[in-house]
This record gives sequence, structure tokens and C-alpha cells, in this order.
Amino acid sequence: MSTTQTSQFVRLRVELVVEVEDVEAVTGAALRRIADDPDMPADERVHAESAVAEDTAEALAYLIDPFDLVGEVPGVELAQASWSSEGIDYDPDSPEWGLGEDDDQEDEEEDRLG
Repeated sequence: MSTTQTSQFVRLRVELVVEVEDVEAVTGAALRRIADDPDMPADERVHAESAVAEDTAEALAYLIDPFDLVGEVPGVELAQASWSSEGIDYDPDSPEWGLGEDDDQEDEEEDRLG
């Protein structure tokens, strides 16, 4: 069987740094999404609303959906996804800051252990 006839799984790693310019807009949009989710149990809804109200990064995580990144890509079906968000100290001019630096260190460690 050729590779075009078999399913292939690909791990796609994406790291984004966004600047939140309007905390209230992000929080409000996340709270609306939670309120509009008919499948969310009431106890989970209370917890989610509290987390979103207290943490902008948490609010942003409720608004970002990995399915949206690949949902319109022909021939691709999302098999699994996980994501998280956190506030960071960001200085784009710092030589110590760069995308994927932690990933490189993890890859080197996996190579040594592997």
C-alpha cells in the first residue's frame, strides 16, 4: 500500500504570542461562549466563568479552538488536540527570548534518552 493510500498522523506544533489590547472584550467574549454552550454542565459552567473572570489567559483559552485551525483544510481530520495559555513576560528585543527554544531543549533531551 502506498503512503497516499494510508492514513498519516502528523504532530503540528504551533506556538503563538498574542498581545491582549482589550481585556474586557476578551473576557466578555469568553463568558458569552461559556453561556452559549448548551452541553456544559452547570457546575463546570460556574467554574469556567470564575476562571475566565480572574485570568485573561484562561479567557483566551476558551476562545481559541484548534479545530478552527484545521477544520477547513481539505483531506485533514483533527484526531486529538490539547492547548493551554499563560501570561508571560515578553520582550521581543531580548536575545534570550525566542519561539520554540524550550522545544529544542526537549528534543535534545529526547535524543539523549531515546
